[in-house]
Amino acid sequence: MKSSILRSLLCLALLCPLLALASETFSFGVIARPAHGATTTELLHKAIDETDSDNLAFVVANGIKADDESCSDAVYNDRHALYESAKNGLIVSLTSGDWADCANAMKHSIAIERLRRLRELFFVGEFSFGQSQIPLIRQSTIPTFRMYAENMHWRIGNVLFATINLPSNNNNFQNAAGRNSEYEDRQVANNDWLKRLFITAKASGLNGIVLFCDGNPMAAHTEHDSGIFFGGKRAGYAEIRHHILKSATAFHGRILIVHAERNAKPAKDILWHDNIGTLYAAAPWTKVAVNPALPQLFAAISR
Repeated sequence: MKSSILRSLLCLALLCPLLALASETFSFGVIARPAHGATTTELLHKAIDETDSDNLAFVVANGIKADDESCSDAVYNDRHALYESAKNGLIVSLTSGDWADCANAMKHSIAIERLRRLRELFFVGEFSFGQSQIPLIRQSTIPTFRMYAENMHWRIGNVLFATINLPSNNNNFQNAAGRNSEYEDRQVANNDWLKRLFITAKASGLNGIVLFCDGNPMAAHTEHDSGIFFGGKRAGYAEIRHHILKSATAFHGRILIVHAERNAKPAKDILWHDNIGTLYAAAPWTKVAVNPALPQLFAAISR
C-alpha cells in the first residue's frame, strides 16, 4: 500500500509542472525514423544531444532501428540504453522496421514474437525514458487490452498526446487470406484507444490531440472513393481513418498526426484539412510549438 501511495505522489509531483503549462506555450521534439543501419547509432546520438540542449517539454523517438538493421535483442538493448540516457523525457513510437517487417533466416515472419519482445523491453512501467520522466498511461492498464503497452497517452496543458501502433507497411495487413489475426486484434485495440482518447479530450475540454504513429492514416488513396482499396490491396488504414474523421467532427479542437510514413514527401509545414493536420517527422528531428494564440494551435519550427 505504501509503495502504491509513494508512486502516486511521485507521479503527481512530476505531472504538476506539466499541467502548469496549461496557459503557456511550449515545444516538443520528434526524432526521425532511423534511415540506414550504418549511421543509425551516430545520428540518434546527435539527435538526442541536440534535443537535450533545447528547451523541450518532451521528445518522441519515431522508431528504434532502421529497416536494414537486425531485429536482434542486441540492437534493441543498444537503443534501450541510448534512449534511457536522454535528459529530456523520451517516449518511443514504434515503426514497421522495429517489428512488422522482421523475418528470420528462412524469410519467415517473426513479427509477432519481436513485437512481444519490444513490449517487454521498451513498454513497461509508468514513466518515459530519460531523466525528466513523463508520467504515462498505457492501454495495457485496461484488462481487455493488456498486450498493447505501446499505446500510451500523456497530457501537457490543454493538449493530449498519444502513441498508436500503426506500422507503415499498410498497417501490417496481409493480402493472403487467414494471415491477419495480428492486424485484426490490433484494429480492435486501436479503435478502442482512439475512442477513449477523444472521449477524454472532449470531456476535459482540451484544445488539441496529438497522435504519434508510423504510417499516415490520413494518406489519400484514389483507387476507390471509399478508400478501402489501393494497389489491388485493401487499405490497412481505412477503418482508422474513418474513425479519426468521424471523431474530428465532434471535437472542437485541433488534431495533429505526426507520422514517419516511408513514402511521404518531407514537408516543412503541417498540412491541414479542416481541423486535422498531418506532419512528416523529417531527419534528424522536428520541433513543434504548441501555442494557444496560434489559429491552428500547432506550428512546425524551422531550425
